[in-house]
Amino acid sequence: MNIQIFGKSKCFDTKKAERYFKERRIKFQSIDLKAYGMSGWEFDSVLRAVGGIDNLIDWEGKSPEITLMKYMDDPKAKEDKVFDNPALMKTPIVRNGKQATVGYCPEVWAAWE
Repeated sequence: MNIQIFGKSKCFDTKKAERYFKERRIKFQSIDLKAYGMSGWEFDSVLRAVGGIDNLIDWEGKSPEITLMKYMDDPKAKEDKVFDNPALMKTPIVRNGKQATVGYCPEVWAAWE
């Protein structure tokens, strides 16, 4: 397994995901989403795995940009905005090769073991 956890340093669910893998002694790479973001290839891979941009956006966030994106029809424009501002993504984003999850999903991760 090659686990990557993209998260925000102050995100409670990101810390829970890291703890989940540490408790099971599964090695993972932790990446601060706000500081480093994602490469274009990683972003596309995650989008395909989670089923589109609407599943990647943190709709409960307090950012005015998220409020505006609720009224955007063009998925490509949403993708560009989220790629340029990774803080709009729901975290943690956990990747295992071509598989990915958004949010805290231990039931999916258990199947990866």
